[in-house]
Amino acid sequence: MSLPATAASPTATGIAARDIETVLHPTTHLADHRRNGPFVVARAEGTRVWDEQGREYIEGLAGLWCTALGYGVEELAEVAAEQMRDLSYTHLFAGKSHEPAVALAEKLREMAPIPYAKTFFGVSGSDANETQIKLAWYYNNALGRTEKKKIISRRRAYHGSTLGAGSLTGLPTFHKSFDLPLPGILHVTCPHHYREAEPGETEDEFAERLARELDDLIRAEGPETVAAFIAEPVLGAGGVVVPPRGYYERIQAVLDEHEVALIDDEVICGFGRLGTRFGAEAVGMKPATVSLAKALSSAYLPISAVLAPDSMVDVLVEAGERWGVFGHGYTYAGHPVCAAVALRALELMEERDVYGNAARVGNYFQERLARFDDHRLVGETRGMGMIGACELVADKASRAAFAPERGVGAHMERRCLEHGVILRALGDTVAFCPPLVVTESDVDEILERFGRALDDTLAWIEAGGGAS
Repeated sequence: MSLPATAASPTATGIAARDIETVLHPTTHLADHRRNGPFVVARAEGTRVWDEQGREYIEGLAGLWCTALGYGVEELAEVAAEQMRDLSYTHLFAGKSHEPAVALAEKLREMAPIPYAKTFFGVSGSDANETQIKLAWYYNNALGRTEKKKIISRRRAYHGSTLGAGSLTGLPTFHKSFDLPLPGILHVTCPHHYREAEPGETEDEFAERLARELDDLIRAEGPETVAAFIAEPVLGAGGVVVPPRGYYERIQAVLDEHEVALIDDEVICGFGRLGTRFGAEAVGMKPATVSLAKALSSAYLPISAVLAPDSMVDVLVEAGERWGVFGHGYTYAGHPVCAAVALRALELMEERDVYGNAARVGNYFQERLARFDDHRLVGETRGMGMIGACELVADKASRAAFAPERGVGAHMERRCLEHGVILRALGDTVAFCPPLVVTESDVDEILERFGRALDDTLAWIEAGGGAS
């Protein structure tokens, strides 16, 4: 059904008007979108993006935390075209297989932060974490631990938006009006010292308190009912939260005591984002299973993966003797074109020393980002490697946040676009996640444009902007 003429943005033309008429957008304020229309991307190359008017922007968010190699890598286009000609599609159901999926699984086993990993393929980070839930349930059923099904996540975590993965997510937007979270999904405190610490509490004391909180919850629920704890090495969409030093070691000790598995959600942090191949290596996690997506193919095609150790898969195989078919999977799981492109993307990251660049330029980026700590609007800058955030506050001394209805973060994001840099506001926190191929010069440009937008936003606030 067409919209009434008064419903769409009165200034929208071309692609924008067509978009308003036909597209229902994910994770978007739909009323604002109908009023204002979309930001239309026309083309991209390297670390640059152009809109439909031909205006150039520097990419500061790697698309959606995912374009590690930057845009327009010709070799990946050629791999996709060649694979489409040779074998455009087959599947992995009922024991079928093909070379690209096997070769990618071999590469992931070689790289994995867990020993002897087998790969279960999917198409998105959400479905990877949905698979994690089902694997945990199936595995414990196979072992006769039929009550060991609860999964603990963290407030402000992001693990996807499907029913199960959306329940693991700890952000209200993904729960309210969707009747989530599902029963059996629990949440503990976000490990953000700046926002969650008690007055005078050191980072070490904070980490110890959060470990006690987890231990208390597992004991209260009954260890025999808790299957897993899921964590991003560094929280992404929840505001780029870097847990305090020693946090994961304390968490791991609690999990080990109660035989609770650690699920490592590497969808954002995997493949160099924290300056190491996997985020687990950077923060000291020792996962049982791993979720991958995004930079797995540098976002050139949709693909995800769950890595599980042989010891776990052996239990599933033995259960098959009793239960028959393992009834879980996706039509496009291990799609040959996606797998071929992902494998070549991982090879290019090694050949071009992308991990090394991420570590070197990541250090430079963190040092330059921290210079904004003295800005009147900034409560905290934070990050690790090539991911960072700048949290805007109404008062630095008290750390008081702006009233949400003022829309300070949204205004800041618009000002960033006006200054030619693509960043993302997560509430009033501005997130940075540039392609891993950026140079120090690119970092300077991103932060210089961000700084101008920050000054503009301060002037807007001082003039009463957003106040009712």
